[in-house]
Amino acid sequence: MREEEKKRSSQNSSFKRFLKKRWAFPAIYIAAAAIILTGVLWYQNVNNNAANPDVDYNATDVPGKKFNEPAIEVNRSMENFMMPVKDADAAVIKRHFYDMNGDAKEQEAALVLYENQYHPNTGIDIGSKDGETFDVVASLSGTVTKVDEDVLLGNVIEIEHDKGIVTQYQSVKEVSVEVGDQVKQGQVIAKAGQSMFDEETGVHVHFEIRKDNVALNPHDFFQKPLSTLQELKEEDQTKAADDQKAVDSEDEADQDGTIDEDKKSEEDKADDKMKEDNKDSSNA
Repeated sequence: MREEEKKRSSQNSSFKRFLKKRWAFPAIYIAAAAIILTGVLWYQNVNNNAANPDVDYNATDVPGKKFNEPAIEVNRSMENFMMPVKDADAAVIKRHFYDMNGDAKEQEAALVLYENQYHPNTGIDIGSKDGETFDVVASLSGTVTKVDEDVLLGNVIEIEHDKGIVTQYQSVKEVSVEVGDQVKQGQVIAKAGQSMFDEETGVHVHFEIRKDNVALNPHDFFQKPLSTLQELKEEDQTKAADDQKAVDSEDEADQDGTIDEDKKSEEDKADDKMKEDNKDSSNA
């Protein structure tokens, strides 16, 4: 018994000595506050998890993790129009865009002969230096809105990049996209082929850039962003539309040229006959 009493008295005296130290009570307060705070935080966390059972707390920065949200809209604003070919160094322009303001030689080279009639080229025709087929790629990210099997034009793909702004790819084969597909810039969409409309060009892709169904010169927009076309001044677009109408009218005039020449010949003959009659009357 005495030994137990001695132990208790020794423990009490040790505890009293501990309490007499200056840092004893602050240490006790800090420890108690830490325990209380830990308890409060644990309680709140349990309640939040119970209120939001569907919340996914997994890391979102795991390397290689895929997201379903498409990023094409953001990427597209940062892209520049590019040549619709995989290897630009191996490509060659076989026929340029028909420019109403170009010189006569350039305009003549931009005419397509089909069934003995000349038609202004509304895009550019791109081939390879070796004359072989090649991969045709999307000039800009967008949505495929048309895939037509066309014997005359050699199949047609149309990709929309913004409201009213599209790129068109003709004379293609082995098409690898469908209507509704989201394509990225540089993605292979077909292979270069041939068309009945422009057999002279051989294996090529006919490429067009259109805004509100008006064909524009692709050379004016290569290496320029979509915003350049979006911000195209209204007067410039109106001028392009007028130029296209003039080209269409010129095309129709070429088609009707033989008839016009016949009419002109008849009028000339009538004028000559009238002059001869007047001359005979004056001599008489």
